[in-house]
Amino acid sequence: MKDIIAEVEIPETAAVAEATDFLRETTGPLLFHHSRRVFLFGSLHAQKLGLRPDPELLYISAMFHDTGLMTPFSGEEQRFELDGADHARAFLLDRGFPAGAVEAVWSTIALHTTPGIPGRMGPETAAMHYGVLTDAVGWGLEGLDDGQVEEIVAAHPRGEFKKEFLRAFFDGLRNRPDTTYGTVNADVLEHFVPGFRRTSMVERIMDAPWSK
Repeated sequence: MKDIIAEVEIPETAAVAEATDFLRETTGPLLFHHSRRVFLFGSLHAQKLGLRPDPELLYISAMFHDTGLMTPFSGEEQRFELDGADHARAFLLDRGFPAGAVEAVWSTIALHTTPGIPGRMGPETAAMHYGVLTDAVGWGLEGLDDGQVEEIVAAHPRGEFKKEFLRAFFDGLRNRPDTTYGTVNADVLEHFVPGFRRTSMVERIMDAPWSK
């Protein structure tokens, strides 16, 4: 029986099933439901905007987009978005996906918190970015069908999303604060860590080891 939520069909492929199992096993309900909502909202925005993302690649992107918060991929500190993108790349390469598909998913995840750029890129990157924005900050919510939104939230409840999601971000970033430079992620540390202050680009230029 097909899994259809808000008229969006969940792709029926082995990789989709394995990505779903991976997320269930490595994260809690918060990120699982968030990731599924991101796929569903992203799919609805794609329909409205005339985008045609590959449903399988969009789904896998959504499933892996926040995994870097829970499980760093690299021994070296890097942005959590890169950790998630690297997890997805390894997952897809292990399953024989073509290089173009792998790089599309990697870019989609790596750029998903970057303002302004994803919407000008490929359909998977744009659609997932819009899905993330809708679920996190309510972007474009007024343009979606109320019944479809209610169906998505009924299938994947938000619970105490605002509070729990910010806490999950903080837990994933607290031990690598330098990786938040130049990103919206620094906002989370400023909220939770007393006295935390981001380093500005102006300071980096002025403190550079040049005489002038």
